[in-house]
Amino acid sequence: MDYQYPISHDWTTEEVISVINFYEAIERVYEKGVQKSELLAAYRKFKEVVPGKADEKKLGDQFEKVSGYSLYQAIKKMKNTQEDTMIKL
Repeated sequence: MDYQYPISHDWTTEEVISVINFYEAIERVYEKGVQKSELLAAYRKFKEVVPGKADEKKLGDQFEKVSGYSLYQAIKKMKNTQEDTMIKL
């Protein structure tokens, strides 16, 4: 990883950790796969920090620009997966 995660300087250390854990889960979706339950837990923590759709989209666009990984596509796949299986894109 040769890029910086998009974060807000207004977040607490705990909030930054939650968001970074979510970004790392998204990276794993693309690189080797991740269990739906793990991604869902990371997404829920992320949504506690970033509850608004507009802010989520903005961060998702910034993350995709630096990493090439789409939050939207990973979450869409997670939501469309019925069982707790491996999610990989």
